[in-house]
Order: sequence, then C-alpha cells, then structure tokens
Amino acid sequence: MRARAIIGLSILAVLIFLLYELREVMLPFVAGLALAYLLDPLADRLERLGLGRLAATLIILAGFVVGFVVLLIIVVPLAAGQIAALVNTLPGTVSRLQAILVERAGPLLERLGGKEVVGELQSSVGTLVGQGGTWFLAFLKSLWTGSQALVSIASLLVVTPVVAFYLLHDWDRMIAALDRWVPPRHRPTVRRLAGEIDGAVTGFVRGQSLVCLILGSFYAVGLFMVGLNFGVLIGMISGFLTFIPYVGTLTGFLLSVGVALAQWWPTGDWLHIGLTVGVFVVGQFLEGNVISPKLVGDSVGLHPVWLMFALLAFGSLFGFVGLLLAVPVAASIGVVVRFGIERYLESRLYRGDGPLLVGETEAARLPTRD
Repeated sequence: MRARAIIGLSILAVLIFLLYELREVMLPFVAGLALAYLLDPLADRLERLGLGRLAATLIILAGFVVGFVVLLIIVVPLAAGQIAALVNTLPGTVSRLQAILVERAGPLLERLGGKEVVGELQSSVGTLVGQGGTWFLAFLKSLWTGSQALVSIASLLVVTPVVAFYLLHDWDRMIAALDRWVPPRHRPTVRRLAGEIDGAVTGFVRGQSLVCLILGSFYAVGLFMVGLNFGVLIGMISGFLTFIPYVGTLTGFLLSVGVALAQWWPTGDWLHIGLTVGVFVVGQFLEGNVISPKLVGDSVGLHPVWLMFALLAFGSLFGFVGLLLAVPVAASIGVVVRFGIERYLESRLYRGDGPLLVGETEAARLPTRD
C-alpha cells in the first residue's frame, strides 16, 4: 500500500511539474480537451439518431466554429469599444465620486478631526482606487502573458478545433481503453468515482454557464432600460464573472452603483439610482432562489469558497490554462476527499475494533460515561 501511494504521488508530482513547465503551449490542447468533453454527450445523441461518429463530430464542430467566428466578428468589437470607453471615463467617474464623498461626509469629518482628515480621506480613496486598478490590470496581464497561446491567437483558433475533432471522434474508444487499464477488482470503485466527478463537472459547468447567460442578459437589459451609462457592458461583465460565486454580482453592483452616483447624484435623481440598485437586488434574488437551484442544484458538491480558491490559485499558477483546469481538478479533489472520509468512517481504525496501536490499551477503547 505504501509503495502504491508513493508511486501514485510521484506520478502526480511529475504531471503537475510538466503542466507548469509546458503551460505556455498547453492552452490549445487543454481547450480542445475541454471542448471535446463538453460536446461528447451531443455527439452520442446524434449517434443514437442514426449518424455515424465522424459525421456527428463534423456537424458539431462546424456549428461551434461558425458560432465562435460570428461571436468574434460581431460581439467582440462592440465589447472592446465599450471597455475602452469605460476605461477612459473611469478616472473622471472616480473624481466625481470622491467629490460627492467629500461633499457629503466632509462637514462631519471636519467637526470630528479637522480639515486634515478630509484631505487624508481624499488621498486614501484615490490610493485605494489606484491600487485596485493596478491589481486588476496586473491580474489580467498575468492571465494574458501566462500562456503564449493567448499571444498567438492563430495557434488557439487553428489547433484547438483540430485537437477537439480528433478527441471527440475517438472519445468513447479512449474511455474504454482507460477502463481496461484499471485492475478488474478496482473497476467498480474507479467507475463510481469517475461518474461522480463527471456529474460534478458537467453539472456545474453546464448549469453555471446557463446561469451566467441568463443573469448577464437580465443585468444588461435591466441597466439599459434604467439608462445607466455602459449598462450593457456592466451587465455582460457581471454575468461572465458569475461563474465565480458572488464575484460577478458584487463586481457588477459596485461598478453600476459607482457609475449611477456619478451620473445622477449631481441632479438629485434618486429614482434612477434606486432602480440601478433594484436591478441587482432582483437579480440576486432570482439567482439564489430560482435560477441556480433549478440549473445547478446542490448535488454538484463544489463549495463556493473551494471553487474561488481553485480558480484564483490555478489562474495565478498556470494562467488561462489554470482557469480551464480549476473546476475539474477542484471537483475531482472534492470527490476523492469525500470518498476517503467515507472509507475512513467505515474502517476499523474509526470504529475502534482494529488491532491495538502502539501504546494503546484495551481500557482506552472501553466506552466512557458522561
């Protein structure tokens, strides 16, 4: 048992080391693997309808590539223009927010600590905003430079569909081969764990993707109807970041409220400020009570804190490749840990009926009275 554990840990360490060293060229292959994994159920369904595996694979990937190209041509330029405009207006928005804060809180702070406190407040707010912007830009830069494939867009767009095509075409054969490699006496356990991991990953990714799409559309439409500047862009950002629990809603709320205050506070338009807040209140209520329970459910087994840690840690270590691997790795670790705890609770070590440990006596195992 000890030898097998050492061998397994050694193999895992080598794989992690290779992934880290090759992270700059891994993105197209990891993206192709993820794409094949997510599209395999659709290919199986087309096979059941009478299509061959090759035809089903070609149809699925052709549709995906066409949709992706349309997205790049139409949506990306619009979003890029909106992001550039938002970045250009952000300093002015921050300045107006500082002025509003000093105007409203300044007299109270002057009575409490003098004009020096007001000056320190302005300096602290400016420093905080500047540091936050610097950190965000540095994080985006680390994701961009962390994988050379992002710099070479042609590599990502050309290699990924080819990898996905071959993996999707041979997916069932590869799974069957992996199953044959497992020792027969361990196959039921391995199949059970693989099924739980598959259920957790697919349940979260597909369900949370729909949640992101629905909430992003809701926030974008709601903020647009309210009349908020860059409302559509803020709604899209909120929906995209909803993949990380609570981060999307909090980010969108802070951005929208800040823009709303800078836009409507000088005119005293409290109605539109309240409507902006109301959009996120309604969206959060729908997400927590209707959308997420229906689409994601509680059976996924990914705790929000564990998921956030996995995304940030893997993104920091491996760049964009880490973001693709974070969810399946986090789900796999969660399933294995739950399985280990289950086996421990069933073991003689937990029940106390195994052989005596070093220094242990029979009296120590006798039940005690409260």
